[in-house]
Amino acid sequence: MRKKNALLIIDAQYDFCHPQGALFVPGAVEDMQRLSGFITRNQAELDHILATLDSHPVNDISHPAFWADAAGNPPAPFTQITSAEIAEGKWRPRYFADLARQYVADLEAQGQFPHFIWPEHCLLGSQGAALDATLLDALRTWTQRGRWYQTVAKGTYPLTEHFGIFQAQVPVADRPETHLNRALIANLDAYEHVYLAGQAKSHCVATSLKQAMDYAPGLAAKMVVLTDCMSDVAGLGHLGRPIYDEARQRGIRFADSSVSL
Repeated sequence: MRKKNALLIIDAQYDFCHPQGALFVPGAVEDMQRLSGFITRNQAELDHILATLDSHPVNDISHPAFWADAAGNPPAPFTQITSAEIAEGKWRPRYFADLARQYVADLEAQGQFPHFIWPEHCLLGSQGAALDATLLDALRTWTQRGRWYQTVAKGTYPLTEHFGIFQAQVPVADRPETHLNRALIANLDAYEHVYLAGQAKSHCVATSLKQAMDYAPGLAAKMVVLTDCMSDVAGLGHLGRPIYDEARQRGIRFADSSVSL
């Protein structure tokens, strides 16, 4: 089998891509239309497609149900919770308190993402966790050439966030699913070019790119970021911007979906 062009699609799921989704990313509908067109136009040249699936239990550490204030009320979505606020009693973890406090401290020490509370999203087994319907149609057409697309779940362990596909934000020693996924890196690194798209540009796509640069620079050098097939979480584009700046400085390619393979 030829191993020239791979497409890595990050979290192109209902909750991010549909206007009724729990964590809809403005612009995602159009992103999926362009990405689907890219797949259809280049179906003879795309040798491998891998789609990641954000997958969470209800009581994920980034969901409201995990936390409570002094009166027992959960935080509203998009609340930022800091170690200082936990120490002063403004917020308390309802589960695994010691591990949760350490997680927030470790996340802050990284200096990239603060601990945000998100709306419940991509719940395991829910409609919100399903692939975007427009994209799925394009994938179905692509498979008619006797191929199949691969899916990889992330975020199933509730005590660490898993923005990037290759590794959780804070890996947990006894949870292999949070560790660096070397098999996935090897899978993608077998191709000459790896096109990158999905949601959201500010978080999961950016972190996947950053992890490739940090842990698999050879793979990162093969990546082509499809700039019009991803959008930022509203108001949070600044979080991912330094990662894309670093990628440009390192010579990683950027293109739009009109590119021909």
